[in-house]
This record gives sequence, structure tokens and C-alpha cells, in this order.
Amino acid sequence: MSQKHVALAVVAHPDDCEFSMAGTLLLLAEAGAEIHVWNLANGCLGSARHAKDEIARIRWEEAQAAAAVAGGTAHAPLFDDLAVFYDRPSLARVAAGLREIRPSILLTHPLSDYMEDHQNAARLAVTAAFSRGMMNFPTEPQRPAYDSPVAVYHALPHGLKGPLGEAPRPTHFVGIERVLARKRQMLSLHRSQKEWLDVSQGFDSYLNEMERLGREAGRLSGRFAVAEGFVRHSHLGLSAPDWDPIHELLGPGVSRA
Repeated sequence: MSQKHVALAVVAHPDDCEFSMAGTLLLLAEAGAEIHVWNLANGCLGSARHAKDEIARIRWEEAQAAAAVAGGTAHAPLFDDLAVFYDRPSLARVAAGLREIRPSILLTHPLSDYMEDHQNAARLAVTAAFSRGMMNFPTEPQRPAYDSPVAVYHALPHGLKGPLGEAPRPTHFVGIERVLARKRQMLSLHRSQKEWLDVSQGFDSYLNEMERLGREAGRLSGRFAVAEGFVRHSHLGLSAPDWDPIHELLGPGVSRA
């Protein structure tokens, strides 16, 4: 490995990472990458039982525990649920965090997903990465620009369908069967979310749903029993066109379109 890679997952809510990209993070950690997880929203609306501040505290504790399973660092959220907006003040805050972490691998939501928090988190992550080297872009707090490359990969939409029922076109599948039990462990630590989903959506077994989606992604890959799929963002403004650090690190564990 020619450099120490830093992998950062930027998602909207606590447990979003565990549903769609935690297996890849676990494998990247095994390959020597430094792991970071950043939920931009605090989960404050995800409860039918706890008050806003209390559920935000609970979900932050759960997020830290889940990240620790991967040997990763959890970063504190910036926004309330349904308050993740793609605007200049929000971008300044996300860009500051990205400049502190300096990822070479950035995992985030798809740009088209079933809810706005996911879409806006992805847009903020991409623009923060794009502006990492712009010394005249002010961040909040102010952080120095840097120009090392970053590769951005968008996870597949929840349910493996876009908000209008469209099928994604993955560029990468990562086989995660070997770390599925640890991914399941990470998701299981978000206990409060299971309570919320049981009440709000009748979603009786979120752990089994995560595994079902992984097996469906594996089927779509044509190669793996269980997988996570990604769409590689354009390299423009981010890295060399042929630079693919996930494939560099995981090799035969990655299938590319």
C-alpha cells in the first residue's frame, strides 16, 4: 500500500452507515485504512417515546459504540433531523470537518434517495470534498485547504431502488459475507432505532432487512453471496481518473462494472 488511506463515511442519520456501507468500512479497516463515521444529523426525531434532547443523546452514544466495532472514530452530528440543508452555512461546517479528517476514500448516500436528508448529506459531502483545496472558501470553523486526492463512492439507495422506483447502476460491488456478522453487530447497537421503526413503520426486524438487502445486492453482483454496492462519483476535481482506492485496498473482494 503506497499511502495510509483514510476512509470517511458521511451519512445523514445514526444507523444509515450500518445499513449500507459498514461492511466495506470493516474490510477497509482490515486492509489498514483509518476509519471515520460522521452522521450529520443527530436522530432527534427518531423516537415515539423519548424527548428530542434525550433521543439525540441516546443515538450519539449508540453511534459511537457502533463505530468502535470497526475500530473507527465517530464524529459528532451538526444538525437536527429534517434540518440537513444544502446551503452555504451548512457547507462551511461540513467542509471544515472534511478538512480536519482529510479522507482519501469518501463513502456517502446516493444523490437520489427516498428522503431529503440523505440527498442533502450526499451533496454536502461531495461539495466539501470538491472544495477541499480552495483556500478562498471559508469554512466554519476555519480550516486550512489541502490538495491530496479523494475518491467518492455513493452507496445504493435504501431498498435498492431510487425514489421514483429507478434501479441504480452500480460501478462497484464489495463482497461482505465474511464481515456480515460484525456489520450486524454494529447495526444491533442502534437499539433505539429498532424501537422507532417498530412503531413508525411496522418494521419488525431491521437486522434481517439489512441482511436481505445485502443478499439482494450480492445477487445483483453476479459474484458475491452478500455485497454492498456503490456508484463511483466522477473523478473531476477530486482525483486522477484511474485512481480507485477501494479496489486498490480490497482487490479480489471488489467487482467493478
